Amino acid sequence: MSFTDAELDYLATQRLGRLATMQPDGTLQVSPVGFRYNGATRTIDIGGHNMAASRKFRNVAENGRVAFVVDDIASVQPWHVRCVEIRGSAEAITDPAGSGGTDGALIRIHPGRVISFGVDAPGREAAG
Repeated sequence: MSFTDAELDYLATQRLGRLATMQPDGTLQVSPVGFRYNGATRTIDIGGHNMAASRKFRNVAENGRVAFVVDDIASVQPWHVRCVEIRGSAEAITDPAGSGGTDGALIRIHPGRVISFGVDAPGREAAG
């Protein structure tokens, strides 16, 4: 699955997203995370301080299923919400080349499905 140019343009303006992973007991965990689009691999890469020791990293290593959302409210008058949701598989990579994470580890999301709204039609109002 590829991103549209509008989705990539929007993601490039954002710094924070929310990563959902599944814990071993089946409960879900949602974590705010920084991210970047990796054009070489066409993935979303999530790094950070002590990533390899985090619960989200271990969740990904165990089952590899994730959902990731980046959204914001561009305007309230008129109402304009923007969102990119990515569902797919992920890898827990302990020492990738060129990692942006403090300890080198990162989560790499391979999009299976991308759902977006409000990113390619700035004049169109989203339903509220």
